[in-house]
Amino acid sequence: MNIDQLCVNTVRMLAVEAVEKAKSGHPGMPLGAAPMAYTLWAKVMNHNGKNPYWINRDRFVLSAGHGSMLLYSLLHLFDYGLTIDDLKNFRQLDSLTPGHPEYGHTKGVEATTGPLGQGISMAVGMAMAEAHLSKIFNRDKYNVIDHYTYVIAGDGDLMEGVSNEASSLAGTLKLGKLIVLYDSNSISIEGSTKIAFTENVRKRYEALGWETLYVEDGNDIAAIEKAILQAKKNLSQPTLIEIRTHIGYGTEKEDSASAHGEPLGEHNIEVLKKNLNWNYQPFEVPEEVKNHLKEVCDNLANKEKEWNEMYKKYMDDYPELAKELKAWFNKDIPIDYLDSDDFWSFEKDLSTREASGILINRLADVIPNFIGGSADLAPSTKTYMKNRKDFSHEDYTGSNIHFGVREHAMGAILNGLSLHGGVRPFGATFFVFSDYMKPAMRLSSMMKQPVTYVLTHDSIGVGEDGPTHQPIEQLTVFRAQPNFIAFRPCDARETAAGWYTAIKSTETPVGLVLSRQTLPLLNGTGKDALKGGYILRKETKKLKLILMASGSEVNLIYKASELLEEKGIGTRVVSMPSFELFEMQEDDYKEKVLPSNVRARIAVEAGSSLSWYKYVGLDGRVISIDSFGASAPADKLFDKFGLNIENIVEKALELVK
Repeated sequence: MNIDQLCVNTVRMLAVEAVEKAKSGHPGMPLGAAPMAYTLWAKVMNHNGKNPYWINRDRFVLSAGHGSMLLYSLLHLFDYGLTIDDLKNFRQLDSLTPGHPEYGHTKGVEATTGPLGQGISMAVGMAMAEAHLSKIFNRDKYNVIDHYTYVIAGDGDLMEGVSNEASSLAGTLKLGKLIVLYDSNSISIEGSTKIAFTENVRKRYEALGWETLYVEDGNDIAAIEKAILQAKKNLSQPTLIEIRTHIGYGTEKEDSASAHGEPLGEHNIEVLKKNLNWNYQPFEVPEEVKNHLKEVCDNLANKEKEWNEMYKKYMDDYPELAKELKAWFNKDIPIDYLDSDDFWSFEKDLSTREASGILINRLADVIPNFIGGSADLAPSTKTYMKNRKDFSHEDYTGSNIHFGVREHAMGAILNGLSLHGGVRPFGATFFVFSDYMKPAMRLSSMMKQPVTYVLTHDSIGVGEDGPTHQPIEQLTVFRAQPNFIAFRPCDARETAAGWYTAIKSTETPVGLVLSRQTLPLLNGTGKDALKGGYILRKETKKLKLILMASGSEVNLIYKASELLEEKGIGTRVVSMPSFELFEMQEDDYKEKVLPSNVRARIAVEAGSSLSWYKYVGLDGRVISIDSFGASAPADKLFDKFGLNIENIVEKALELVK
């Protein structure tokens, strides 16, 4: 047995033994895909386990995240710091080897994967970031950003619609440094893919603008290497390499659905050992493998060493560019402009989407690595950067991304851009269509990526477009999502607070929920909004009632409070653009804004009531919308649902009496 085959079999055995010990996991995919993964990691990819954060490393995404033990076996063998004990603790509490790969938890994991289609789609964002940065920073003889993005994806990834959206954009953008190894084993959980997936995948990808290659035997290391090297030469198209494999290879479960998501069992492990001619103890790595991979890892470390030597010369010849590149990879953006009067200054009433558009352009002038766009909605979401070029295959230096009508892919691509590093991404769509992006937005939170989501047309204020375009439950959904800041401003200055929060964030995605309709600039708005909730209008008489709202409804409670004060009822107005930021404040501050002895409270919001009860309590009320909207002018709809000054005053009088 040659050394490459012994290494492949080591990867296989570590994977199945970890699954067997855990009595849980997915052994079938690692058995079939081990040859392609080993070939890529040992013979093609530039990476260094001693420094997983080298900025010019090739990126690798295991989109088929259920096969996580394939990745963990590689991370152990290629010296990323995972120990045999870590592999033995697969899927156990607090281990470094969770059931699906988790970014930020295990060194060498480039993205959290498992939700199928997300990994390959995030890889598109990584390839876009590489294309953008290389065109901006590379100079003759100095390719400081010059790497590939590799993916292993399975049939399930390519069934999910998000992967087709992202792959379509990748083809349009001609991302030649994106290479996908398609683990084509024709098996899904329910059985043969013939029951639901009979298309010619390579023909589809050809139609999407990709180069496609085929390797008939997934165990043929030489053929796999040849195909990858051929793909690397095509810099004008992304490449899909279909590699025919056998799920559960070498066992009696080979080519069956039962090999997918359950341990092999002792009998099948013995069959596998016999077929692989494997005569080692569980979790034993042969000395020949250790010695060979040490040599491989040393050579890989030398690749980074060569880059470092080149980069030192780059710093000497282009010191300003080198300084800028380092700054771009700093997630903490230290810009004084955010605290300037200019940033917070607005002279007229605006919709918050218009205010956001102004702020985006102000930020674009001071944040050079600001990049983003919308799902074919820039004129409506106001997200076009006027002094920036478009990102396209003709000019990767552009910062305005045209995602097309692809919210699914946009969310994942934004994650990929952020994960790659060096850019600060944002994406935009109508708030109701955040439903399309929800899986990716959830991953943003899990991976602690400071992606900014611009979500306009925030309520029934959309008006005549009707209930299909009027968000109701979405704000509550994002308030329930861990590590996510939902920010719904009431005017232009609060919108500045939202963008301030987004730019200053280093580990939390922010959703800016913005109005279509014009909203008045209210006295007292501004930097206090950074606290998430604050007293906008203080009572002039003894406090009897607290009115709370976010967004456009703050103006309603502001006016209602004036009428209630005239009736002798001391009324406080609290603007609550972000529950999450408010909850981050000290208890003393929260008690000051919402004193617990004042139980007469009313919250007003053009959306679901559910999230407000924590603030109104048992004695308070919520004026909201717990049904879908309707098609009519916005003012008619606000009246229909009782979101008007008269109803607020009426309900307040009932409550205080």
